[in-house]
Amino acid sequence: MVEIPEGLVRAQLRWGGERGRAFLAALPERAELFLTGWRLRRTGPAMYGIGSLVLPVEAVADGTRAALKLTSPDEESAGEADALRAWRGAGAVRLLRDDPGTGTLLLERLDEHRPLSAVPDSRSAVRVPAGLAARLSAVRAPDGLRRLDAIVRRLLDRAPPALTVLGRPEDRRLVRGCAAALAEVAGEPGDRLLHWDLHYGNVLAADREPWLAIDPKPLAGDPGFELLPALWNRFEPGEVRWRFDLLTEVLDLDRERARAWTLARVLQDALWRVEMQVGESGEAVLEGEVREVGRMLLE
Repeated sequence: MVEIPEGLVRAQLRWGGERGRAFLAALPERAELFLTGWRLRRTGPAMYGIGSLVLPVEAVADGTRAALKLTSPDEESAGEADALRAWRGAGAVRLLRDDPGTGTLLLERLDEHRPLSAVPDSRSAVRVPAGLAARLSAVRAPDGLRRLDAIVRRLLDRAPPALTVLGRPEDRRLVRGCAAALAEVAGEPGDRLLHWDLHYGNVLAADREPWLAIDPKPLAGDPGFELLPALWNRFEPGEVRWRFDLLTEVLDLDRERARAWTLARVLQDALWRVEMQVGESGEAVLEGEVREVGRMLLE
């Protein structure tokens, strides 16, 4: 019987609601179903993220090493298999098999013990997601994926109510500035295949390439919307502008458009934080690295 890691249980109970509880309840049986049906043998302890359980496995038939990923499907993870198929292993983990009905994936096995977050030099590290983002966004998004234009409309609609509950003038200036920047580019949302969650923990060392991306939250849109994780992960205030210049150069982006789309991503984070806080206290403040990135890009 597959045991569910306590961290995954806590995450699903906190964030998943009724769907999360149902996911947890069905997970042991679902894992056994795919281990048996796909003729896989477990080879190590389970790993997990907020919304998935990952089991290291090997094929009974020939010993091929792989990873069985069992997810709780949601709006953000929808289309993961389609994105991995479109990338064909170029910069991302290879998809070996999938079950569309449950979102279960069988993936190429990477080295989970060597994430990009373990690279000590931050300037060397940031070059990796820059290169991966350039390769991944070179592919046109498959039909049917969620699109940035729909997200843009929701962000612009959610910004005015957020201003009414932000108590600090500097926080209101940040939201207004980000919304204004987004409005300038909203009419051209783009059609590239974006990873959306390309932070350092979602880049692992591999045998066939030095680094590969995992766990995409696929989105069709402008590559400028891809940059924020590389700016706030392992946050260094003195590196923000240097990193932004590097990213725009490697991805060959217009700097002002990329700035606007990055501020759109800052707005997305800010609105999420506002809406989480208002449910508790009725008033909100913005803190953290993403806020600082936005403030610097607005200067």
